[in-house]
Amino acid sequence: MAENETKGGGAASGDAQGNAPEANAPGAGFPLTVVTQYVKDLSFENPGGPDSLVSLKEAPHGTVRVDVRVQPRTPPEIEIILFLAVEAKASDKVVYVCECEYGGIFRLGRVSQEVVLPLIMIEAPRLLFPFARQVIANAVIAGGFPPLLINPIDFAALYRDKREEMMKQAAAAKPEGDGKPALN
Repeated sequence: MAENETKGGGAASGDAQGNAPEANAPGAGFPLTVVTQYVKDLSFENPGGPDSLVSLKEAPHGTVRVDVRVQPRTPPEIEIILFLAVEAKASDKVVYVCECEYGGIFRLGRVSQEVVLPLIMIEAPRLLFPFARQVIANAVIAGGFPPLLINPIDFAALYRDKREEMMKQAAAAKPEGDGKPALN
């Protein structure tokens, strides 16, 4: 068993467990830390029942919808929900629908304000995605269908697109000629 000792007779800094003092400070350390992650909601629907499994002659194909939702908590913690919805069809008939809300509680470290939004809208969902993808894959397999492999998602591109859309909406909502300079 290892003991915490100091050489040269000096006093150890930190707490009784040997942790450095800055490791215990709130908000210290990494810019984004996963506190916990979990399945918040999961739904699998097979509208055709067993008939769709028996009559399935081709691998289903479909679309994946993605959304990132943010729920503030007591600072520095924040809840991020990654929403994935899959609608699969075979011969233009819906064979299954799967929706998953996969959540995580994240702790923000000491970071500048301009990086907070990219951290919670890009990095947090990027960390949650492999787990949410696995939950969907397992639900699809449990439903009796071939495995669904969702390709990686570029959350940075989604963030940029959403930001541009919001800037356009803000510009359209602003009445022209109000005498204030435009912000870029």
